[in-house]
Parts: sequence; structure tokens; C-alpha cells
Amino acid sequence: MGNFSELISSPMPVIVDFYADWCGPCQAMSPMISELAAQMQGKARIVKVNIDKNKDAARFYNIESVPTFIIFKAGRIVWRHSGTLDKTTLQQQIAAFS
Repeated sequence: MGNFSELISSPMPVIVDFYADWCGPCQAMSPMISELAAQMQGKARIVKVNIDKNKDAARFYNIESVPTFIIFKAGRIVWRHSGTLDKTTLQQQIAAFS
């Protein structure tokens, strides 16, 4: 988790999308997350973390359901949401911490 720790320590907001391949809502949100990542380039970073392949991270951040989104700023959790959400809501949260 060393690289992950460095990544979330960025002064720029880092949105982590904890997901699973078997999760229908995660799959449904994936195109929106990709589109948002392209739009936010230079303002925020979006990272996808597969909970089945990164069990230590999922356990450390107490991920109990997917999708779960966590926004980190300078290594601190500043916002967290479990479940689906719309693009506008996620954009507003990113803007609040930019």
C-alpha cells in the first residue's frame, strides 16, 4: 500500500472508487467515472480500486459495500459515500475540496 499512500497524499483531491467486477451498480457507474476522470484532469485524480484484488486496502478503509467513493486530500479522508450517485453530486463534492 506504499504507492497508494503516496497517491492519496496529493494536495489535489483524489477520488478513490472502491468497486468489484461482480457488482452491477459498479459496472453501471463505470462509464460515468471514466468520463469524469477525463474532465477532472489537472483538478482531481480518480483511482479505481478492485476490492477483490486489494483486500488489504478494502479492509483498512472498512469497505463494506460497493461502490464506495472516498475523497482524500493531503492524505486525509474529507468525504465518503457508499452506493451509487449521479455525476453532478460527485462533481460538487470534488469542487468542494479543490
